[in-house]
Amino acid sequence: MDIMLFHSVYGLRPAVHAAADRLRAVGHQVRVPDLYEGQTADTVEEGREIRDRIGWDELVRRAVAAAAPHTDGGLVYAGFSMGAAFAQMLAVADGKARGLLLLHGTYDVPEDASVDGLPVRLHVADPDPFEPDDWLNTWYLEMGRAGADVEVHRYRGAGHLYTDPGLADHDEEAAERTWEASLAFLGGL
Repeated sequence: MDIMLFHSVYGLRPAVHAAADRLRAVGHQVRVPDLYEGQTADTVEEGREIRDRIGWDELVRRAVAAAAPHTDGGLVYAGFSMGAAFAQMLAVADGKARGLLLLHGTYDVPEDASVDGLPVRLHVADPDPFEPDDWLNTWYLEMGRAGADVEVHRYRGAGHLYTDPGLADHDEEAAERTWEASLAFLGGL
């Protein structure tokens, strides 16, 4: 698979590169655009400051520009937390998208979205302060209405960005289960 993997609000941290390497090791081609152009954060607050300084519209523009040259063959979009928002936006808008892998996050589903069987997998902490149950239920129903083939995996007791070993949220067992399920998902596309 050809995968476009977007980083979280922390920026392009070592955990994102490690995830890309893990995917490459099983034969996937993975691109990891740096939407922050070299800036990274040590705290979520610092990450939000970088995000806000750049601006949401500019980050969307950068995400689109990163993906556009590679869409003809059909991309799998993937992202961590904030990066999941970019992955979802692009996958929903790209009629050639082959799949959507959301790690730790979701985004609004446009009312007119139509994704005709797009395979979608979400891996999220349970509970997750950034992805509350009411929101996830609504998101799931809206993605289904749009025609997506959605499967949600919840990880009880894990922190929000539990796949990043450099953060306090890290949960090794949940991270390994997430990667095993994600690799199986991608291998089946």
